[in-house]
Amino acid sequence: MTKADIVEALYEKVGFSKKEAADLVELVFDHLKTTLSKGEKIKISGFGNFVVRDKRSRIGRNPQTGQSIEISARRVLTFRPSQVLRAEVNASLEGTPVDLSKIIEDDDDDEDGDES
Repeated sequence: MTKADIVEALYEKVGFSKKEAADLVELVFDHLKTTLSKGEKIKISGFGNFVVRDKRSRIGRNPQTGQSIEISARRVLTFRPSQVLRAEVNASLEGTPVDLSKIIEDDDDDEDGDES
C-alpha cells in the first residue's frame, strides 16, 4: 500500500475530493513525523505502537575484515503491532474469521505496549 492508495481510498469511501484527501493524508503523516522526531510514542488503538528508542554507541566488527569499528549512537524507530492487528493478519493466513471482541478487551489491558 502506498500513500496514493490511501488518498484513493479516502476519495472513494469518504467522498473527499482527491486534493482534500491528499491534503488530509499529508497532514496526518506530517503530524506523525513531527511527533516521532520529538521522541514521543504514537499509540493507535487496534493497530499498534510506534516508539523511538535511543541506541548507545558500541563497538562492532566489519564482517569482511574482522576489524573493530565504532557504531555511532543513533535513534531507531520500532513498531509493535496490537493483538488485534496480529490476530487479523494471522487469521487471514489461516482463512478463518476472527472474533475481535475478546481480543479488543485483552488489547485494552496492554496500555503501555509492553506485551511480550
